[in-house]
Amino acid sequence: MEGSEPIGQTLIGKRIVLGVTGSIAAYKAVILLRALLREGASVHVVMTESAVKFVTPLTFEVLSGHPVSTDLFAAHQEMKHLSLPEQADAILIAPATANCLAKSALGLGDDLLSTLLLTAQCPLIMAPAMDGGMWTHPTVRDHVETLRARGALVVDPSEGPLASGQIGQGRLADEAVILEALQTALAPRQDWRGHRVLVSAGPTQEPIDPVRFLSNRSSGKMGYAIAEAAQARGAQVILVTGPTALPSPRGVEIVSISTAEDMTKALSMRLAWSTVLIMAAAVADFRPRHPVSHKITKQGPSDRTLDLERTTDILSLLSAQRTTQLMVGFAAETTDLIAHAKDKLTAKGLDLIVANDVTIVGAGFGSDQNAATLIDRQGSTIELPLMPKRALADAILSHAQALLRSRNSGLISPIIAGGS
Repeated sequence: MEGSEPIGQTLIGKRIVLGVTGSIAAYKAVILLRALLREGASVHVVMTESAVKFVTPLTFEVLSGHPVSTDLFAAHQEMKHLSLPEQADAILIAPATANCLAKSALGLGDDLLSTLLLTAQCPLIMAPAMDGGMWTHPTVRDHVETLRARGALVVDPSEGPLASGQIGQGRLADEAVILEALQTALAPRQDWRGHRVLVSAGPTQEPIDPVRFLSNRSSGKMGYAIAEAAQARGAQVILVTGPTALPSPRGVEIVSISTAEDMTKALSMRLAWSTVLIMAAAVADFRPRHPVSHKITKQGPSDRTLDLERTTDILSLLSAQRTTQLMVGFAAETTDLIAHAKDKLTAKGLDLIVANDVTIVGAGFGSDQNAATLIDRQGSTIELPLMPKRALADAILSHAQALLRSRNSGLISPIIAGGS
């Protein structure tokens, strides 16, 4: 993909300490190790006593080509708790159990892995994995916030089936997400420095009465991922968001709204500030024409009619107001994906549109993954496979960055005031 980061061999010359703790997800660390090696890293594995009950050290030793360290006292003669972190470019703990998070946050050192963390000066990336409601337990959340406040990069676990049979958030994050976090910690990209990115996310809620509203299934995850990725790559970011249950991305200014009218006003007020607009929100197309001020009761006619009117077409409005902003839209479709997306790209005067089929298994509303096709106004069409939404966010930003570079070099001209 034009403008994207190269794939493969991104960690050449990097020395990584891979910490493995006692989680059922320890077997996934083997897959992660192979990925690190494929990217060119030299990997030294440190396992806790509990981890060796799930995967043998020999597995990691054969694959990494280095002895695996498991015992603080056996390794004491070589001072591994000092030499490993001194020589490491980064320490990656995957999976990290709740116990590992607690010891790291409290500064306890009762084994080799926890002790070497007390001497480490390099970046620390932790990818938790745990079962049940442990990830959302207040104590675990406190430990995670403590670690993040100290500069550790904690990769949130994903949602899905857990080892216990429950469904919840606790699965080890996808290999691509962990690798991206590691790459960000080692060499943070700043290719969006100097840009001001205005992002919309989430659904809108159009009131019927004080307790009911019209809305949609949008979780806001895609827009939040874009805001987080743009901020991590150096941009100033304002996120205008409808109601969601998501934590606010760090370093991002949040503007909370409820209705399509609220979002229209919030984005219009900030458009002139921005250099790039990314419209990832799922705005309601219709709203009740006459919302009532009191709760509608069951009494009265049983065949009530809800009179609807169209909401403002925000993208068209902003496109007409633009000066030199790069504008990116989304097309969530269930049929004729590419045709509908191209029509929207042209009708709304966009530079780039992200088309996604919400009927694809694992890529619908609320999912942590998405698949998309990027279509720009130069006619380029790029299909992206199912991937974590944060990875897709970076792919979108990279393609938008390529469009910005082409514009700055004079290869393409900006659309001004809705013209082409």
